[in-house]
Amino acid sequence: MTVSASPPMNAGPGLRAPANRLLLGAGFMLLSALLFGIGNSAVRWASTVMDPLEVVFFRNLFSLLWMLPWALTAGAPACRSVLAERRLRPYVTRAVTSLCAMAGWFYAIAYIPLPTATSVSFAIPLFVTVGAALILGERVRLRRWAAVCAGFAGVLIVLRPGATPVDLALLALFAHCLAAAATVLQMRMLSRRDSAPVIVTFLGLLVTPMALVPALFVWTWPSWSVLGALALLGGLLTAGQLAMTKALSLAESSAMMPYDYARLPFTALVAWLAFGQTMDLWGWVGALVIAGSALYTMHRDAADGRKAARKSTGAAAG
Repeated sequence: MTVSASPPMNAGPGLRAPANRLLLGAGFMLLSALLFGIGNSAVRWASTVMDPLEVVFFRNLFSLLWMLPWALTAGAPACRSVLAERRLRPYVTRAVTSLCAMAGWFYAIAYIPLPTATSVSFAIPLFVTVGAALILGERVRLRRWAAVCAGFAGVLIVLRPGATPVDLALLALFAHCLAAAATVLQMRMLSRRDSAPVIVTFLGLLVTPMALVPALFVWTWPSWSVLGALALLGGLLTAGQLAMTKALSLAESSAMMPYDYARLPFTALVAWLAFGQTMDLWGWVGALVIAGSALYTMHRDAADGRKAARKSTGAAAG
């Protein structure tokens, strides 16, 4: 899942990361892309042996179990501060949107080829731009609206209405994109105060009981081998989240996020090896259009941020 694609950006606007930080950050981003590619393939396999809603529950349960040793030791003060300062409410709303994003994604990739679903998920930054304009009141200039329209045209190229049936899986994929974009907008606020491990820990703490409720309606007890695979799945996706967050703490997101598009070739390779899934030429063309438009919107965000930083610096100096 790609809900985790918008962690904190500790390298502030206008700051240039040294070359070694950029190189290290690129390494973490590529590692994250590989882990998500393998993890999403594991999600698809798990969704063939149990209901996707149950997979969502176990994914969050094991993610929480992976994070608990840190949360109970070195991370305990940071986690306690969230509770002591009564800052839990934004975590709850973020957990709700994250749960919807995960449920939509896990259901979609059980029926839609992984490379195709991954290509469409790259449109999430475009939904973030629309949401920032409509919900947060952010000013979006004409060039960025043009990039958003181009990105959605890329989605149409990938899906080719008429060639791809509009079914529940496709609707779930679009629901995933919308919910993931809402999660991104909330993460902008959370990441200003709390570190990645704190955010990931509270996600597990809140989403796990939420995910249990719908899972109970479709519950079947997994075998020990499936349970072990689910534990590995939770570890893979948690490590992917942490690797991406670490990368974005080393350099600006505009420099790091292009490496996230390595998820597509990694996912395509794993999906081909594991399931024999492939994507045709038009799918790759559409994916390039989506990626190009999303990268342009991120570039404009970074440019606007640097411009605002220069203005504020000039005003302070004056």
